[in-house]
Amino acid sequence: MASLSDPLVKQLLGGRYIATLATQNPNGSIHMVAVWYLFDGGHVYVGTSTRTRKARNLESNTTVSVMIDSRDVAASCGITIVGKAKIVTGEASHRWNAQIHSKYLSDAALADSRVGPTFAAVDDVTIQIVPSSVISWDMREIDKQFFGGAMESNPGYLLPLQR
Repeated sequence: MASLSDPLVKQLLGGRYIATLATQNPNGSIHMVAVWYLFDGGHVYVGTSTRTRKARNLESNTTVSVMIDSRDVAASCGITIVGKAKIVTGEASHRWNAQIHSKYLSDAALADSRVGPTFAAVDDVTIQIVPSSVISWDMREIDKQFFGGAMESNPGYLLPLQR
């Protein structure tokens, strides 16, 4: 089990990666979606619309999982956070969503009348996630421990990911 203060966890939570958010659908299946996120040192925030499946799912079950991974085949690492979520509305939501948008969009995009205002209007609520557990993995460490560094010393072993 990892903690929010572990260096790898802090790197991934503070970085500009795409996360995968998982919520539970009414029929019991899992809904997973790629999201932008922000970490404030204690909570993870995700901007969204009240009309999205993820927001609607939280009305009946507040348990969520968030996975963030580096998407780097040569240095694959990641974390999964499990926790409880709540919907933040109003001015607080506008502030959090503006911070999330500024993490992922350039100043030019935010200033563009076609982009910035559209994101601000569509993302009308924020999901606040309170972590209860964190799991991390780092393929570089797994390579050292189980493969004696074979992956690192033979870069051709790992095939490139498609982008």
